[in-house]
Amino acid sequence: MSKVTKTLAVTLIKSLAKKTENHLANVRGLGLRRINHTVHVQDTPENRGMINCISYMVKVEQIK
Repeated sequence: MSKVTKTLAVTLIKSLAKKTENHLANVRGLGLRRINHTVHVQDTPENRGMINCISYMVKVEQIK
């Protein structure tokens, strides 16, 4: 039985300047590097938690 995992496209839309260390760590943890950089991550509770913490800085789209 193959389990299909959903994928999210996460795009950084705001600058990292003057952000808290926790928010910067979440951005780095998701693999985002610069404004308009998009990464594809699995839809897991861990990734959702990081996205929720920095929701004002990212745009999220569901892929599958």
